[in-house]
Order: sequence, then structure tokens, then C-alpha cells
Amino acid sequence: MKRTSSALLAALTTLPLALSGTAAAAEPSAPGRSAAGGQASAACTYTPAVPADNFKGIPVFDARKAAKPYSATLRTSQGSITFKALTDKAPCTTYSFRFLAERDYFDRSHCHRLTTQRIFVLQCGDPTGTGSGGPGYSFPDENLDGATYPAGTVAMANAGPNTNGSQFFFVWKDTKLSPNYTPFGQVTAGLDVLQKIAAGGEDDQNNPGDGFPTLPVNIRNVAITKR
Repeated sequence: MKRTSSALLAALTTLPLALSGTAAAAEPSAPGRSAAGGQASAACTYTPAVPADNFKGIPVFDARKAAKPYSATLRTSQGSITFKALTDKAPCTTYSFRFLAERDYFDRSHCHRLTTQRIFVLQCGDPTGTGSGGPGYSFPDENLDGATYPAGTVAMANAGPNTNGSQFFFVWKDTKLSPNYTPFGQVTAGLDVLQKIAAGGEDDQNNPGDGFPTLPVNIRNVAITKR
């Protein structure tokens, strides 16, 4: 579903990279870290939040399961993308992603935002496809100390410190972002798919180089594989 630029501007709080009337804007205002400096706590807390789209419940953190490595494969209309979950560095985030994926939360959703200037990301994870959806809970940032965003990084979208939900983004080309977006995965297959999507361009509905992908990216399902 496409939205007008004004509608997207009204939904700023759910975008990983702030949209404004100027092309220079790239990141949310007043970004920050959790009280723990962006590192995982001993026990992760998932706090009820709105909106709750395609609600699957709120996870109860299980440290034993969270420590188990896994890979996730997103089967999309443009091809498959597989990433290795960084369960050792971002256990709260990877546990949440697995919880949602195993409950088909991402199935039949689409990636609603592609940026092709200044920052190079494909944003997904909103079942409403509008950039304003969420799973019904939020959780703190982690793995931010020294965070960088080379091609193949998978990181959380947010609306500021400790507002993670279900939206995430793939980095399809080395990009420079402030270390305010939790990296929780590394693409192991399908970077060429991301680059094909990027080469197809977007519709500039937010700003030049920032809009809805021209090549529709529909997520058919997400498969979790133990490593």
C-alpha cells in the first residue's frame, strides 16, 4: 500500500530514518541508547505498546532458547534473502524476530520503503505496509557500541531510543548511520536480490531517493533454521 508524502511524514515515529521537508535529513532527532549503553540486559523486557497489528502476543524471554544460533530466510517476490541472526550480540532483538517469524507475523507483508541516496536501506516488517505498524510491544536497544552498517547488515528500525518493535531494514550498500539502530543480523545469501531491488529504484514519495520500491517486495514467508 502506498501512502502520500504527507501521510508518511505524519507517521515519522515508526520510521528508522526520519523524513522531513529537506533532502538532507537522514536520521531521527534526539537519537540515543538504553540505560545499559545499548547492550543486552540479563533478562529482556518486552513492554506492551500500540499499535498492535496482526497481534501474536508478547514474548516472554527465554535465555536458553535465545542463545541458540539460527538463520532466517525471507522468501520474497523478488527472491530469497537469508541472514545469520547475531544471537550472541543482540539476544533480545533476535529472540523477538524469531518469536514473530515463528508465528507467521511477517507472512504476506511487504517492504514499504527503499532509500537510494545518502543511506541505502530496504525497510520491512510492518504488516500494514504503511510504515506505522507494530507488533503490540516494544523493547530496548542493544549491540550499539561501535555499531557500523556495511552492506548486508540487518538492523532494527526505531522512532528513537528503546522503541524497537517489528520493523527492520536491510543495508544493500555500505552506508553511514549513527550507531542508534540495533544490528541483529548479517546477510549470508541474497545480497544480489537486495541490489536488484535497489537498482529498480523507488517512487520518491518521501524525498528524492526515498520512497516505495518500484519492484514490489512481498514477503511470502520467513523460515527459521537452526545452525
